[in-house]
Amino acid sequence: MFETHAGSLSAMNVLIVDDEPLARERLARLVGQINGYRVLEPMATNGEEALGLVERLKPDIVLLDIRMPGLDGLQVAARLCELDAPPAVIFCTAHDEFALEAFQVSAVGYLVKPVRLEQLSEALKKAERPNRVQLATLTKPLEDDAGHAQARSHISARTRKGIELIPLEQVLYFMADHKYVTLRHEGGEVLLDEPLKSLEDEFGDQLVRIHRNALVMRERIERLHRTPLGHFQLHLRGLEEDSLTVSRRHVAGLRKLMQHL
Repeated sequence: MFETHAGSLSAMNVLIVDDEPLARERLARLVGQINGYRVLEPMATNGEEALGLVERLKPDIVLLDIRMPGLDGLQVAARLCELDAPPAVIFCTAHDEFALEAFQVSAVGYLVKPVRLEQLSEALKKAERPNRVQLATLTKPLEDDAGHAQARSHISARTRKGIELIPLEQVLYFMADHKYVTLRHEGGEVLLDEPLKSLEDEFGDQLVRIHRNALVMRERIERLHRTPLGHFQLHLRGLEEDSLTVSRRHVAGLRKLMQHL
């Protein structure tokens, strides 16, 4: 247990969430040097642990790493915002300046690694409770200094679990069906209320259209084969049990693209 100067009952309880042991220890030492805050034990080493500890320990503030295996910080924050009384969240990040601007705009606290004592103290004082508006801001396209849109790093979807954030690197494909779009990802699928065209415009080179109603992630493309009936099927990495139909009008372009993958 790390020693703290906050010995009173009014101390704010802080849960630290980071998959790196040294990062957890450093944050705990720093929090222990700030009056009015107490580090909770145990600390969380991943997103799933964080959710369980928040439910059990009821922290006032969560210092939340963004880059973690499994559930990342943004996904954890999305789950936390569905609680009746969510803790305040401060993201710990090594993100670039545009991501930091997003955190500032959304009024969610952030710290840049390596964390400094003065920055931590200020962030703890300014920490605010996450809400749907703040999380929506994090998953909107950003703009750089020239006003050009920057693609999101996560796709948000409203499900029975609440708001789910799917990292773009876990996405396999988008499939349109009537008014909704199905997003298939490594962990399953969700429904989106946004058109394929807007997704194609936003993510540009990362997506490839294989059908009028289907976009696939370029980096997931593995192989294309023709069936005995003359239909073209595309196999994606991470979708071993299934394949996707490619329309004839997109076959030539897809073949050309695959020569350079």
